[in-house]
Amino acid sequence: MEVGEGAFAEHRELLFGVAYRVLGRVVDAEDVVQECWLRWAKVDPAEVGDARAFLLTVVTRLSVDRLRRVRARRESYVGEWLPEPVPTIAGPDGLTDPAEYVVRAESVSLALLVVLESLSPLERAVFVLREVFAFGYPEIARLLDRREAAVRQLAVRARAHVRERRPRFEVDPLVWRRLTDRFAAACLEGRIEGVMELLAPDVRLVADSGGNAVAPRRVIVGPEPVARFVLQVMRLRKPFLSSVGVDGDTQTVEYRLVEANAGPALQVTADGRPIVHFQLQVADGRVVACHLVVNPEKLGAVMSQDGAVLRL
Repeated sequence: MEVGEGAFAEHRELLFGVAYRVLGRVVDAEDVVQECWLRWAKVDPAEVGDARAFLLTVVTRLSVDRLRRVRARRESYVGEWLPEPVPTIAGPDGLTDPAEYVVRAESVSLALLVVLESLSPLERAVFVLREVFAFGYPEIARLLDRREAAVRQLAVRARAHVRERRPRFEVDPLVWRRLTDRFAAACLEGRIEGVMELLAPDVRLVADSGGNAVAPRRVIVGPEPVARFVLQVMRLRKPFLSSVGVDGDTQTVEYRLVEANAGPALQVTADGRPIVHFQLQVADGRVVACHLVVNPEKLGAVMSQDGAVLRL
């Protein structure tokens, strides 16, 4: 491996982690990292004093520019918009600081990524670099080519916005997984009472279909309507199967538990292809939100653990 390739490979996970958190979509993050590599390949690494700083500068600015462009497309998106799910695993040695791991994990939760969607591109980049990766203000200012005072103002606004809208979130992975297991079992039993007893009184269900599958285009609120819709999905009625290109009479439909966005998620697959990605948001031992992704354009990364994987 050449010197340039080695330096890029060393920082690639960090670059993808920044790009995904800024953009909320795996394919966009991968495109940004690829463009960063193309630019890196054109320079002489020996003339670059700090490879990490160079690569982070390129990825951060490309991510901000791309987010500005895709925002216009998201405004015309059919129905609710959710970030693209991504498989997640702990880093090679894990994070020794439990508090740091919690921050990294929450920063890729679908719930928090939805909140970050309401920030401006610059606010979002500053929030990710400062709050998730703990970069100093002078370094962020250099990465974004902004004055340090301006970066500090962006950080204050972003933190206040996120603090105001930050969702309730269960950080205990064991509680989260146990409740997900119970939820899956209740759904497969098909008893609405069994599902409803796991839901908080103000539970919300957000479904992202992009107009490419049968799903509600508005948020569903309340235990009974949420439970009824979830059971319809988990029973895989033919209208839904047909909308995602599945012939229920000829294909093998399976349910599986996977790790995505730093927590357990339920998947429904047809002949191994994910057609439903379902993740719960848990607080106080109850399900407070259900995030349902059925847009086939957003299920590529969770096709298998061999694809894009985000290390925390």
